[in-house]
Amino acid sequence: MFTPSQADVRRFFCSVYAKARSGQALEAIEIIASQWMEEHPEYHGDFADAEAALDKMYDVEDGKTNPFLHLSMHLSISEQCSIDQPRGIRQAVELLTARRNSLHHAHHEAMDCLGQMVWESQRAGRPPDGAAYIACVQRHATKD
Repeated sequence: MFTPSQADVRRFFCSVYAKARSGQALEAIEIIASQWMEEHPEYHGDFADAEAALDKMYDVEDGKTNPFLHLSMHLSISEQCSIDQPRGIRQAVELLTARRNSLHHAHHEAMDCLGQMVWESQRAGRPPDGAAYIACVQRHATKD
């Protein structure tokens, strides 16, 4: 399993941002990352300076969203949907997308579920509960 460090993740996104801005060819995963980056212009400054990105801390208590975590979650959900793992996530996200009329908004709601699943898994010392994750996304799709 690939387990990049925080620095690896930040370098990846900064590199993708630089390559996309300069018109260089992108690999498949980089194309997906750059598409999500375009959806978040508020983070472009964070991606533009790789050295600063390695040192910056994003404190939730200060109301700061970590753009690298946020984009990583977009990539995770995109990958989960592409391979339908956990089984059923693709359909749940598609339903949520249709209900919200926006893949972007659907991802943001699915992120709440993904974050909850990871937190509960870590807290309990158990594997992630994919069924609970999918059920959470489905609940979001039924809310107005």
